[in-house]
Amino acid sequence: MSTPKIDVHIISSSMLSDNVLMLAESLMRTWKIPAQQQVNVQFGSFRHSVTLVPVPKFNGLRMSQTLARRMGIYAGTPIRLRYQSSSRTLSLGPVIGVLVSRDHPSHPDKPFGDITMFCRELTDACRAQGAYVYFFTPGGIGSNLSSVDGWVYARGWHRLTLPAPDVVNNRLTQRKLENLPIVQQFIREIRQKYNSHVFNEKFLDKAEVFDALKRDGSLLKYLPESHSLHNVSQLKSMCSRYSSVFLKPVRGSLGKGIIRITRIGPDNWMASFATMGGTRRQPFASLTKLFAAIAPKMKQTKYQIQQGLSLIEVGGRPVDFRALTQKNMTGKWTLTSIVGRTAGSRHFVSNLARGGTLSKVKEAVSRSNLPVSQRGSAYSRLQKAALDIAKGIDTHVPAHFAELGIDLALDTGGRVWLLEVNSKPSKNDNTPLTEGKIRPSVRMIIQYARYISGF
Repeated sequence: MSTPKIDVHIISSSMLSDNVLMLAESLMRTWKIPAQQQVNVQFGSFRHSVTLVPVPKFNGLRMSQTLARRMGIYAGTPIRLRYQSSSRTLSLGPVIGVLVSRDHPSHPDKPFGDITMFCRELTDACRAQGAYVYFFTPGGIGSNLSSVDGWVYARGWHRLTLPAPDVVNNRLTQRKLENLPIVQQFIREIRQKYNSHVFNEKFLDKAEVFDALKRDGSLLKYLPESHSLHNVSQLKSMCSRYSSVFLKPVRGSLGKGIIRITRIGPDNWMASFATMGGTRRQPFASLTKLFAAIAPKMKQTKYQIQQGLSLIEVGGRPVDFRALTQKNMTGKWTLTSIVGRTAGSRHFVSNLARGGTLSKVKEAVSRSNLPVSQRGSAYSRLQKAALDIAKGIDTHVPAHFAELGIDLALDTGGRVWLLEVNSKPSKNDNTPLTEGKIRPSVRMIIQYARYISGF
């Protein structure tokens, strides 16, 4: 059954009881909803028993001011309806809750800092599609877990107490927030009690990703040799096979803590450390001495050792690619975008936070040292790799993901390699946004939320 989008009209409570909803007569006839009889209304975790009154020549829903306030609905809210005759339940939604790391109530014009514009864009996308969205932090989760204090946008940002959502998009940017007992308990409870869905529910670490994907023979071609680093013999073994290796923090991001190790003589090695100011280099007379120098870091942070790759370059600076894969309105993985990232002049990592620059794939490839014979098919090979890897994560990692940032590379022979997978792709306001324009990546989030919630 289709889920039509309608506008909610709010009537003074002195004129309309909280226990009555007025609905378009045509919809009630189509869905065979009994008039003047009680039905259940559902809006996220909110449940209420009402009598439905048909209204001729009207295409919306009317409710009292008090009921609207209890639900968090404001006048003119576009929403979708679904009716189940077996349970006599009229569902309004979907209610989408976006879980973010922090809010700033003292800055009501920009309550979410760098991601406020993204939140506005998501609100506009929801209005266009007839979904209801709010934004909340771990601190907004109430002790009863059936409601949260969240923010909605309606001619300005407003903080309200709202029902637990049908769908949670987890955008927490810190593991310690995600692992808070209140967050984990909230996710468990709304799944069990309200059949809610939570996607991008957890961070991925590098070891977990590579170990999971190694189980799929069709994905091995994308995987550089990679192991958890425990001792100097592992380092010596990898360095005997490859002219360079990378040491990467298992839970690092933005290029933090990456070390490149390169042979510069029979027994001499250069360690290059990625720092915000540029690359810091330090030579070592042996791998034993090099390992001893980095061992203190390994006591604080687990490291992955990975085969070094001869990446394509533009003007001597390495290039890689960030693909954004998302699930669409039928739950299938699609490629939403892919961009080239060229490292900054003093860096060997391409992250924008470290001076990297973005370009279109075709432009990056045409300016690079990739052989001409390999350039024409580069985009389609990167696209196939991104989708293969997204499906592999879905199959082999026991968690629900709907959006993955996949970092890929091309070597100078044209082969595609996986660098890492990010389950929390950045939505900061430094991403180019056009005022009033909704990006395909934002529309896709809503379409998928509608799909999994049945709206």
